[in-house]
Amino acid sequence: MEQSNITIWERQGELGILSISNGRENYLNNPDFVSLDKLKKWTSEKGLKGIIIRGVGRNFSAGADIEKLVELAKDPVLLQDKMNEGKNILDFIEDLNIPVIAAINGVCFGGGLEIALACHIRIASKTALFAFPETNHGFIPGLGGSYRIIQLLGNKAKEILLNGDMINAEKAYEIGIVDHISEQKDSFEFALNKLKSLTADRTIELIHSAMQAIHNATLLEKDEALKIETELFCKLAVNVKKDQ
Repeated sequence: MEQSNITIWERQGELGILSISNGRENYLNNPDFVSLDKLKKWTSEKGLKGIIIRGVGRNFSAGADIEKLVELAKDPVLLQDKMNEGKNILDFIEDLNIPVIAAINGVCFGGGLEIALACHIRIASKTALFAFPETNHGFIPGLGGSYRIIQLLGNKAKEILLNGDMINAEKAYEIGIVDHISEQKDSFEFALNKLKSLTADRTIELIHSAMQAIHNATLLEKDEALKIETELFCKLAVNVKKDQ
């Protein structure tokens, strides 16, 4: 087990668990809630096939600590730097070549929701609540949340961004913010079983190739994405033949 800022990293076999741990609400004291250098080190560990991001205790994260954010904003240059560092962390998570699942209990607000949106799969407990409350405080999401939720939901995201209202897990599932709802109070076990089912008995090369193809489908033009997909297929097929 290792720590960085307000996060804890631990391994469960081939899977990694990144836990947000900062009191009852798991507030993000700073946008860079984890050291990017440490995150890069952890996610490059040998044999790692997938990651779960969760909040310790009852809540995933209530987002930014407003008082600390206001204090940070007294230095506009420092605020900009911290926000850019936070965005770089979420971009790194989103671009990982292994699946990342957000296990969401309780509140998932603001920066917490931005973290969840950077994950590849989101699993919520039945009592989870979601919101971008920033507009109620005079600002907007600043770590890529506006972009990611519009890309995910299209026009359905506009009211979520403008109103700042809470939505429950059932509504979040209905509109597509979350992929699964756990029947249990704690979504972690559901997320753990899901990640095991996605990665068990699969080579790391296969997982990396599948994730690369998934990323390419949104990042590249169709012809280039299909070209690389075929190259990945052929490389894997050769290895399958060698193993037989």
